Amino acid sequence: MTRFALTIEFNGGPFFGLQRQDNGPSVQQCIEEAASRITGEAITLHSAGRTDSGVHALGMRSHFDTDKDIAPFRLMEALNAHLRPDPIAITACEVKPDDWHARFSCTGRSYEYRIRNRRAPLTLEKGRAWHVAKPLEHEAMHEAAQALVGLHDFTTFRSVHCQSASPVKTLDLLTVSREGEGVIIRAAARSFLHHQVRSMVGCLALVGQGTWAVEQVAEALAAKDRAALGLNAPPEGLYFVAAKYPDEA
Repeated sequence: MTRFALTIEFNGGPFFGLQRQDNGPSVQQCIEEAASRITGEAITLHSAGRTDSGVHALGMRSHFDTDKDIAPFRLMEALNAHLRPDPIAITACEVKPDDWHARFSCTGRSYEYRIRNRRAPLTLEKGRAWHVAKPLEHEAMHEAAQALVGLHDFTTFRSVHCQSASPVKTLDLLTVSREGEGVIIRAAARSFLHHQVRSMVGCLALVGQGTWAVEQVAEALAAKDRAALGLNAPPEGLYFVAAKYPDEA
């Protein structure tokens, strides 16, 4: 039995999320079916994180086990051939020890949220960024974001459907920067609650628009109440960027 670790890039627009769903197509389903056609085996994919419908990935990490004797490069090429024309690409494939697990061995996850801040509607980036027409003060957003960094009870920024045992998480990084028309929010932590990044981004956008004062983000956090949330940003601007592992640089 060989354990193959995959690095996956995908456009989440056509899917009901990364994980298998009963009511629609998923990235997991597509990869499992492609791998089963290659190996002739029933394949189960395990991933570093879960994504909602419409959320994208630049470097999702996943793994599966197979008895088939195949080189990692050949497996990657075969998977990509079978995945066409779905917007999923395997960008790296390697063999890992049996005790390496894409989810449980992961010690950090990072996300990026992309806002396109302009009056004109989106064309090339439609479905791949949040269009905000009202000007955003990214410096005020960054200032407000720092209140969320550290160990906190993130109940306000947690989906009512979140399955995490505790709302307490340590947020290692939350930055806001501007790149031309783009406002980019970057977040890093060992793990995140369901909708945490999107909920934080929504409130920061209210600060950027002047609807909220900077200190209101800290007040929303302190409330520990989902009713205190100002806005949940839409999924199309969110990207899973990378997963961190102790055995990797």
